[in-house]
Amino acid sequence: MIKRVWRGWTSVDNADEYEHLLNTTIVPGITARRIAGLRATEILREREPSGTEVQFVTIMTFDDWDGVREFAGGDGLGSVVPPQARALLSHFDEHSAHFDVVENHLAADREGGS
Repeated sequence: MIKRVWRGWTSVDNADEYEHLLNTTIVPGITARRIAGLRATEILREREPSGTEVQFVTIMTFDDWDGVREFAGGDGLGSVVPPQARALLSHFDEHSAHFDVVENHLAADREGGS
């Protein structure tokens, strides 16, 4: 399994609009492509300590590199940033980072236990 991690930054003023775009247009558009092996897309948001920017991180989970390449094209390493997203971002990663999932530790079921 592969985790594809990409980061983009917006101004504080554009952050809510960008988050809305991700959740209502970009991610549903990716899902509609029915990419073989795409399991999930997570969106993380953090206001930078400087207070002037908001960082967004997307983490996509794929079964294998075939799915990554189908999503991103070419070698699968380049970022995929639609024009409407570029208009709201102040800067972003030109290439995504890719990690092999080597282990997945789930929290223990806490119901009825300590």
